[in-house]
Amino acid sequence: MYSNIAANKRKTIFIFLFFIILIGGLGWVVAQYLGHPTITPFVLIGGLIYALIVYISGSKMALAVNGARQIQKRDNPRLYRIVENLAITEGMPTPKVYIMDDPALNAFATGRNPKNAVVCATTGLLEALDDHELEGVMAHELGHVKNYDIRVSMFAFALVSVVSLLADIILHMVWFGGARDNKNPYMLIIGLAAMIIAPIAASMIQLAISRRREYLADATGALTTRYPEGLASALEKIGKQGSATKKANTSTAHLFFANPLKKSSFAGLFSTHPPIENRIKNLREMGDNL
Repeated sequence: MYSNIAANKRKTIFIFLFFIILIGGLGWVVAQYLGHPTITPFVLIGGLIYALIVYISGSKMALAVNGARQIQKRDNPRLYRIVENLAITEGMPTPKVYIMDDPALNAFATGRNPKNAVVCATTGLLEALDDHELEGVMAHELGHVKNYDIRVSMFAFALVSVVSLLADIILHMVWFGGARDNKNPYMLIIGLAAMIIAPIAASMIQLAISRRREYLADATGALTTRYPEGLASALEKIGKQGSATKKANTSTAHLFFANPLKKSSFAGLFSTHPPIENRIKNLREMGDNL
């Protein structure tokens, strides 16, 4: 497992380098439209500064857009104690605990490191799962914290935000005058292509970052509880009852335990999560070997 984590970190570096190249390319398109190619480096630097700001405030933004509220032990002793006990088992600080008022069966973790981590569960998850299943899901989320997946997820969230912003700027230039004033017809084609391809590329990068990490968090959570069946059983219930949330947001979808997007939506086709059936199979194979 640890060799997989190390390999994943190396792959993540390459993915982020590609992200920076993508942002630089979009910055070049913006600079060409403005008629000042020399400002490309400044667009790139500005985009990275914006990404840093989003990264620092990303966990608060993720909680806000999903309507999560913080709780104390007295508000939900069952959930709080499960998270607290798992954190003690892992030798980690107890993360802040949040709840989303949503009937979907889902959860997520966010933050930049274990010291400022947050875990969140939906009301639907709390109602549907027994203690062993809920412990399995929360152990999975603490696995993301332990493996520093939350930091990678925040980087991805920040960089996707920059790509979306630059694509939006290009959209406005194409439709509201920038393209009409540009004498080079090829720039219109390049601008339109960048506007369409950039968000898709960003989504695919999120997918590449997230899928393998879900398997690793499953394994980490199962090793923490020493009871993979609890997490496998939780996944079975989620597969049957559904994980699509009411406030589905594509920019934070990769943070969730299971895909929070409706499968009928275009974004839902590019799931950042591996198939539930595969996750259950892996967990039960782990159970046989423990």
